[in-house]
Amino acid sequence: QAQVQESGGGLVQAGGSLRLSCAASGRYFNNYVMAWFRQAPGKEREFVAVISRSNRTTYADSVKGRFTISRDNGKNTVYLQMNSLSLEDTADYYCAASYLWGTRSSDYVYWGQGTQVTVSS
Repeated sequence: QAQVQESGGGLVQAGGSLRLSCAASGRYFNNYVMAWFRQAPGKEREFVAVISRSNRTTYADSVKGRFTISRDNGKNTVYLQMNSLSLEDTADYYCAASYLWGTRSSDYVYWGQGTQVTVSS
């Protein structure tokens, strides 16, 4: 039902930063748990970060201290600020929404089309 759209991906040098945005069209945005996942070429989709309705956050160990997830309920938008990017962060990044807290892809019902992040040396 909900429409989800990511933006902000691109090419960045190692050590640089990017800020991804995810806009959701649903009137029930405030009721959703929102998460970011990523998938590198030839790899399984993996959890990156999640934020609850009350702004509780959890991060994958690989991005702790570098990435920050946040949400603006007035704009129906969730953000992923990515700092100190490395080659290992290169992937397609996906925004997802769920009614339940979770860190698995199968926990999420609504998905964006993805935005590509490429980190160069």
